[in-house]
Amino acid sequence: MPVSAEKQAIVASLKGKLTASKGAVFTGYKGLTVAQDTELRRELRAAGVSYHVVKNTLTAIAAKEAGMEDLISHLEGTTALAVSSEDAVAPAKVISEFIKKNKLDDTGVLVVKAGIVDGKVIDAAAVKALASLPSREVLVAKLLGSMQSPINNTVNVLQGVIRHAVYVLDAVRQQKEKASA
Repeated sequence: MPVSAEKQAIVASLKGKLTASKGAVFTGYKGLTVAQDTELRRELRAAGVSYHVVKNTLTAIAAKEAGMEDLISHLEGTTALAVSSEDAVAPAKVISEFIKKNKLDDTGVLVVKAGIVDGKVIDAAAVKALASLPSREVLVAKLLGSMQSPINNTVNVLQGVIRHAVYVLDAVRQQKEKASA
């Protein structure tokens, strides 16, 4: 059965999003209210993440063309795609925080199906683990702090030696003053 030009364009667009994304999360959204969906979209947009409802059959074709066949088994039921071309962690973090904030953990209303990080398909557990990582800025700050720590320790040791020498010289001075008095 030939695929229409419109569907071919959608498949090409999806393939482009899958291959160009640093991070993507596929969700099931059955039962999500309009207000919740609007709030989720707003939070994703603020984080620089695009969010689209996708057709499973077209997404499966795009995934196959992109060499991501592992993704096809996750494409059942309602499916939406959150994609970021800038930050691999942002889609997972925003969706996981939204699920926690709205207490949707065990409701099945908004579920994480799978994800993509730098072209690799990951399962829902890996997406949740990715979301629990600290942000890039926090990791950089921790790295810089750990790099700075030995330098600070060295400075403190050297200051201690200098401080001790000053105390010794002050004690010698006081002894000389007592002896001359």
